[in-house]
Amino acid sequence: MPLTDTAIRTAKPGTKPVRMFDGGGLYLELSPAGGKLWRFKYRFNGKEKRLALGIYPDIGLKDARERREEARKLLANGADPGETRKAQKAAKVERSANSFEVIAREWFAKHRDTWAASHADKIIARLENDVFPWLGGKAIAEITAPNVLEVLRRIEKRGTLDTAHRAKGNISQVMRYAIATGRAERDPCPDLRGALPPVKESNFASITEPAKVAELLRAIDGFSGTFVVQCTLRLAPLLFVRPGELRRAEWTSFDLDRAEWGYFVTKTKSDHLVPLASQAVVILRELHALTGHGRFVFPGARGNDRSMSDGTINAALQRLGYDTKEEITGHGFRAMARTILHEELHQKPEVIEHQLAHTVSDALGTAYNRTKFLKERKAMMQLWADYLDKLKAGAEVIPLHGSAA
Repeated sequence: MPLTDTAIRTAKPGTKPVRMFDGGGLYLELSPAGGKLWRFKYRFNGKEKRLALGIYPDIGLKDARERREEARKLLANGADPGETRKAQKAAKVERSANSFEVIAREWFAKHRDTWAASHADKIIARLENDVFPWLGGKAIAEITAPNVLEVLRRIEKRGTLDTAHRAKGNISQVMRYAIATGRAERDPCPDLRGALPPVKESNFASITEPAKVAELLRAIDGFSGTFVVQCTLRLAPLLFVRPGELRRAEWTSFDLDRAEWGYFVTKTKSDHLVPLASQAVVILRELHALTGHGRFVFPGARGNDRSMSDGTINAALQRLGYDTKEEITGHGFRAMARTILHEELHQKPEVIEHQLAHTVSDALGTAYNRTKFLKERKAMMQLWADYLDKLKAGAEVIPLHGSAA
């Protein structure tokens, strides 16, 4: 006779386990301690087996019967319900081990040491705040384009479109890492091309008129702050590297006798070589007497074990009276050099771009090569330094009509 809810609720345990049968192999087992467990009894390949279906009252009579029917369908199709359950549990464990968050943290750990600390901090914060809460627990192989888009839309609605694009890039990097390590088959992010509106590009404030550049250079020479910060300001226009690369420069990467500075560019994942004009070498030798005993060329104000903070250069420019939003930023020295080298000194664009450490493809499809155009770049860097000296001195500068050899 089939069970009823009333019979189940009023059933009393005995001194031994009691089985209350519902039919079709389903029964409720009452333990002497009062526990009630649903079980399904069946035969597979001539052997009697039992499958636990859940605890009453968490699983009621109706749900238990539905689970029994699911198990009977498996039997009808030649599958062992017990083995199927084990396979499902194993798959769940595997999905958990291969969840997006687990693999993303593994990817992050492998690349963290190749990034600047500030860059690494931004990536992990972006993942933890904007991605993991919604994608972190999903099996990475099961993540679809709509799953990713839902995450990106949530970021976009906050009015942080640039963060949405960066998050998409990070998700794609994790997906490609999962593919390379055999835990996913494809990256859904390319399917979202055009799904997010483009970010309106905002150029860093820069001074590109020679007369105003001359005023800035004279203002830098009159800077009344520390010697280390003044050297940073004097070198920034001469070298026109990214501000983070300049302030984190280490003495071991310089060869002042060869007038070269070589370092790894984290943004493009490539080695970069900066030929040093004679003016830059003079400044660095002066600075070496002060900071050469430590690791960093430009140590921070709090101690020699840390590099200069990321806001120092802009703060120094502001101290000189410049608006870093409208006039010039530490990054703006790059645009200054690019514009004047091309328009006033008529240098080849490809030589300028290589010196800026931008990825430049040649006819063979080869990306940045640290020694590409090295002869031309050495000549260009000295030409640039001499030009800046003449500007600062107020001499009449006549634009060249050729390019450096």
